[in-house]
Amino acid sequence: MHYAITEYLPRFFPLVWCDFQNMRFAIYVFTTGSLFIIDMYNLYKIYLYTIGFNLYQTFLVKRISMITNHQRVSGNDGKMATLPTRMNQNHTMAWYFSLVIIACAVIMISPAQAAGTKYMAGNPELSAYISGSNEVSPGDTVQLKVIIENKGVNQFKFIQSGIVERDDLPNTAKFLTVSITPGDAPVVIKSDPQMLGDLKGSSIASAVFTTKIQSDAGSGTYNLPLILKYSYLAEAEQYGTDTIQYYYREKNETVNLPITIKPEVKISVLSQTAEHLNAGTEGYVTLEVKNIGHENGKNAILKIARNDMSPILPTTGSMYIGDFAVGQVVSSRFKVSVTSDAEAQTYPLDVIVNYENSEGDQVTSDLETIGLQVGKKIDFDITSAPENVSPGQKKVITVQYINTGGATAYNVQARISAVDPFTSNDDTAFLGTIAPNETREAAFEIAVDKSATIKEYALDSEVRYRDALDNSLISDPMKVRITVVKDTSLLGNPFVMVVIAAVVILIGYLIYRQRTNKH
Repeated sequence: MHYAITEYLPRFFPLVWCDFQNMRFAIYVFTTGSLFIIDMYNLYKIYLYTIGFNLYQTFLVKRISMITNHQRVSGNDGKMATLPTRMNQNHTMAWYFSLVIIACAVIMISPAQAAGTKYMAGNPELSAYISGSNEVSPGDTVQLKVIIENKGVNQFKFIQSGIVERDDLPNTAKFLTVSITPGDAPVVIKSDPQMLGDLKGSSIASAVFTTKIQSDAGSGTYNLPLILKYSYLAEAEQYGTDTIQYYYREKNETVNLPITIKPEVKISVLSQTAEHLNAGTEGYVTLEVKNIGHENGKNAILKIARNDMSPILPTTGSMYIGDFAVGQVVSSRFKVSVTSDAEAQTYPLDVIVNYENSEGDQVTSDLETIGLQVGKKIDFDITSAPENVSPGQKKVITVQYINTGGATAYNVQARISAVDPFTSNDDTAFLGTIAPNETREAAFEIAVDKSATIKEYALDSEVRYRDALDNSLISDPMKVRITVVKDTSLLGNPFVMVVIAAVVILIGYLIYRQRTNKH
């Protein structure tokens, strides 16, 4: 603006050129008798100052003309004579000098404006990196913390009065939004794009992204594209002293974030076989395990472990397999036990491998969980009806036992516990092997006290047996029902017994007399 005016005005033959207050004001005095005082940042003042000094110029010209006319003199011939040319020149110079003095006074009383700052060049320069370790393992879910740094600088700075302060700096990244995409990496990004706001120069911001590494991811280094979207102040155009227009530019940048997926042993259980696995017993589990990872394990140990509150408990839970190469399959047999409160259903069991990796560190693989079917607990029940006995009687009773469990019981022995008013000298019976749903009969001899109350009694009975692994087990207690009843037979009647005794004595006496008479 300043140069446009100065290029246009010289054809009016400027006499005086002055700048005040950092090139804010320009004073032009022309031979045409005009005066311009130009405020470079308030163009409307050109008009006001021009009007004011043109009026003053008119007043000065008239005043000088009056003085000139007053100093005219008459000659001897009565003709008028003018002042010398030198006097006219002095008056003209005085008039110009007066205009300059007045212009300077107007400038001095003009209100001062504070200096402003503007930047002629600069833009954001963003970089990003992962905070902490960038090493991950297949199957991991990690929180990737990304640091975004703005290294942008403003190259040219101007401080000058009349400049309106800018709200934003050219090197500020405004409305910064960051997002991560998988690229060609075997990962799943579970976080949405994040808005970080304005990032000034020489500042940092952070964003955290939840990232799932695929379980079958191959080892190596991959790049995760980080997309940065922002805008920045490209240009600011000022109009007068109170108006400024901003021009922002949108920008998208992509920064690659390297991550390293470490090689490791990863197991896959190809098959599992359960033997004699029933509630309350022990059994075997045979596993075929394959190394489907990308690391050759050394000094590998295959282990099984209890899964949370599963009723399957390892009895012998580890086996040494040595070198465990990629693609190798090993077979192992483990002994496990099942708690007695387990139901007939499938329960989980965890399988892991401890090994030494290529860096010499002891590492544990990710666990593999399998399901094992557990059978019903071996149990027994009594199916026979109650036996009837009389007070004072000794009797052999029979009791029928049935295997209601899910496995065969071996070396089964039934036992009865005789309590008052019962006694027994033969309270144990051997039943042999009983398969599920099979029945065996046991015989016990018991005696009843003569004073026994007439009613039904329940004697405790239990079965001792062995499982398929020759573990000795005892069943839950059962009840053998026995009813004590009155003896309704003739032998149970005392009168009949006396008569019978008398008859026997009489017969014996008669036989004796007969033999005596013969002699």
